[in-house]
Amino acid sequence: MSRGFVKEEDQEEAPVIAPRAALPNGVTNYVTPSGYEALEQEQRDLENQRGIIKTDNETEDRRAKAVIDGKLKLLAERRASARIIHPNQQPEDEVRFGAKVKLKNHNTNSFQQFQIVGVDEANVKQQKIAFVAPIAKAVTGLKVGQKTEFKLGNETRVLEVLEIDY
Repeated sequence: MSRGFVKEEDQEEAPVIAPRAALPNGVTNYVTPSGYEALEQEQRDLENQRGIIKTDNETEDRRAKAVIDGKLKLLAERRASARIIHPNQQPEDEVRFGAKVKLKNHNTNSFQQFQIVGVDEANVKQQKIAFVAPIAKAVTGLKVGQKTEFKLGNETRVLEVLEIDY
């Protein structure tokens, strides 16, 4: 049928679904066990939300369900590609995925702590940094007492690993 015969209100735009946290092409989707549990919980929550959608407007219901379906699809792709890494199986004396790291910035004599986690788990407020973040890459493989130079814009910081904990 020609679009000339379709009512204006019947022409719905597809809802925009925000993408998940960026995972570079070709990079394995590493997650911690708790990160994978969070993905499973997110799926349950979305499915529950979808089941309780009820508005007075059929179009609104359809749009809300389409948004949730889109999120579920992206989540399913992320879960299917997930590779769980157990932090307790990592070398204890070396910074690896899942490690909680304490660093000293020798330029400012300040300290920084964070855990290296999967991209979906990263949360700066919780001191969780994605393994693909430049600072995580810079310290991965280091041992306590080792230093590295970390470039941040025009500045080069000298970082020293003070503690590693899994």
